[in-house]
Amino acid sequence: MTGPVVDTVTAEEFMREALAQVSEHDLVEIATACERKAEGFGTLLGDGRAAVAGRDDLGRVLRSVFAARRKADAILDALGPELLAAEIDHLLHGDDPLPGRIDRMDRTLQAFPEAAFDLPAELLHFTYPDDHWPWTRWMWDPNIETGSLRLVTMEEFDLTGATRGETYLRVGQAIAFVQETGRAAGFTDYGPGPFGIDVFLGCVYGVYMYTVLRMRMTQEFNKIVPELPDLVRRLLGVKRPEV
Repeated sequence: MTGPVVDTVTAEEFMREALAQVSEHDLVEIATACERKAEGFGTLLGDGRAAVAGRDDLGRVLRSVFAARRKADAILDALGPELLAAEIDHLLHGDDPLPGRIDRMDRTLQAFPEAAFDLPAELLHFTYPDDHWPWTRWMWDPNIETGSLRLVTMEEFDLTGATRGETYLRVGQAIAFVQETGRAAGFTDYGPGPFGIDVFLGCVYGVYMYTVLRMRMTQEFNKIVPELPDLVRRLLGVKRPEV
């Protein structure tokens, strides 16, 4: 693709809508909570420690991922902590190319499709945030071709690869463009570290979700939907941190 990747006008409009519902203080606080989560993941899993992680620590990690939180015990019971620890260590530290490692983790978790989708990128991004980027279904779901990343990038940019692992690389290219554009325009520069992009994409998803719900659901239903700061914390797994 030779043209712009980021739909800057739309991205800025989403951020204006978000800032009508959440303060900049909250955005910085959420990004800071992401940094603390990354410190926890790094302590438990980084530098080879994933290979010897026990059930309790693996459970804390799984419960810190939005898509795996409610399935943590089921995943540990099905795989066993030793196998799960070995597979996470291979994902994080294996010598083979990254797409293959992600596809292998996907196959390992095939009985838990929601966790299989989000967990590999969550483990990579929060254990080594300077080396790996986020990807969850609410950012880009190639099966239904929507998500917050799709909403702020040009349709001409193909986000889908031949495999889950190759799609992660395409998502990474798009996120790099959004992050660079956001830093220049001021919509991804919240908080410490590289987590401004996480917060921004969470806000985009929240604004989009509220818009759809207002059109399709009753006012009574909309009253039970979390406010935007709370929703973003839940999506990023920092609502009730366990690491």
